[in-house]
Amino acid sequence: MDDFSKAILRELIPSEKIRRGKGKHTPQEDALDHLAAPILLERAAYLRKLAKAGDGSASEVLKQYSQHAIHLLVRSRNGGAEVHAHFADLFFVLDGRAAMLTGGTVADARTIAPGEIRGTSVQGGSQQELRAGDVAHVPAKVPHQMLVSGEKFVTCLVVKIPQSDREP
Repeated sequence: MDDFSKAILRELIPSEKIRRGKGKHTPQEDALDHLAAPILLERAAYLRKLAKAGDGSASEVLKQYSQHAIHLLVRSRNGGAEVHAHFADLFFVLDGRAAMLTGGTVADARTIAPGEIRGTSVQGGSQQELRAGDVAHVPAKVPHQMLVSGEKFVTCLVVKIPQSDREP
């Protein structure tokens, strides 16, 4: 982790809350954390540079909790198709716009890890426009793909929520 990332982490999470290892969580570890907009936007600007220089996408885990994780995602190009068998994605669009394609099937599907499928595109899904301020929930096991037009960017806070295989 670079110095800038460490500085942001110190701003986001007081040092007494940073977990060392994978021990048990206490209720205090899941107490309120404040992700201030200026810090998120500053970090997003850094990720935007990484996305532009790389494959059009950059993200990082901001915090891992006992029942979910929070990621910051910046995308400047279409993403590939993906399916998560064991968790849902909750997208909060902070800046920009994109289209979310959901449902259908994953073209050229390949398993990259247990419960994780990636592919080139979603075929036969439905498309929804996402703009700053929008929230989108993609349940576990639903194919999805984020589409970004032109040289635009979309910045999202993504909450990864583990899903049980049991029926309610």
